[in-house]
Amino acid sequence: MAEGDSIFAKIIRREIPSEFLHEDDQCVAIKDINPQAPVHFLVIPKKPIPQLSKAEDSDEQLLGHLLVVAKKVAAEQNLAKGFRVVINDGKEGGQEVYHLHIHVLGGRQMKWPPG
Repeated sequence: MAEGDSIFAKIIRREIPSEFLHEDDQCVAIKDINPQAPVHFLVIPKKPIPQLSKAEDSDEQLLGHLLVVAKKVAAEQNLAKGFRVVINDGKEGGQEVYHLHIHVLGGRQMKWPPG
């Protein structure tokens, strides 16, 4: 798959409809179409970084921004009691879409260890 052809790139370009919770010049936050918790959204950078382990040192500001957006949208989604942030990396990490994205899950008690 060519860079920029992931399902997330198509969502960012509005070629595939999605429920946007946030958008700025660096990222979007969308509701997950297969939620694993009462609240489950994704924070996705507009820059198509395939996975966290392939991010460059120059992505430091962007990676921090993604977490700040995750925190803000979690507050907007009434997750004051807590939430979980997950980044899957690579096949063994459970990554299915090779465009970096942060899962934010909440609205129920999370268990440890995760699956």
